[in-house]
Amino acid sequence: MAPKPQPLEEGTKAPAFKAKTHTGEEIKLSDFKGQHLLLYFYPKDNTPGCTKQAQNLQTNLKKLAAQNIAVVGVSPDDNDSHQRFAQKHQLAFPLLPDPDRKIIEKYGVWGEKKNYGKVYMGLQRTSFLINDSGIIQHVFKRPKTNGHTEEILSWLKANT
Repeated sequence: MAPKPQPLEEGTKAPAFKAKTHTGEEIKLSDFKGQHLLLYFYPKDNTPGCTKQAQNLQTNLKKLAAQNIAVVGVSPDDNDSHQRFAQKHQLAFPLLPDPDRKIIEKYGVWGEKKNYGKVYMGLQRTSFLINDSGIIQHVFKRPKTNGHTEEILSWLKANT
């Protein structure tokens, strides 16, 4: 059996990445120097939980931006799926397709999962708040899909 996902811990230097977004723009971790980055990993486009989480972040982008936080989503879906997902839900933040799991595995969020008694390999919903120096400031393991922004803002208020 494969190991359970072991996400990177707070205080760890965030692994560098470079990838093309669903719109074809190339972005890398260093592009976010000087601001915070919420790098959120989600299992699948257009599923109920992932849709709720994306909509929650989209609805609250201005609140996050007011705290100098940029948002980038990552899933193992391909670019076509991300384009449809972003268009359908009018997402204004970048989505990174990672079907070969290069970024996903760097951040330690791929591994064994259980759902209704079934064991399978998959992505564990996890978000990393990376500070303006590229250090993981906080790890949100299993974030609330309907209230992820509120979790982030509450954590910031309590820890800054």
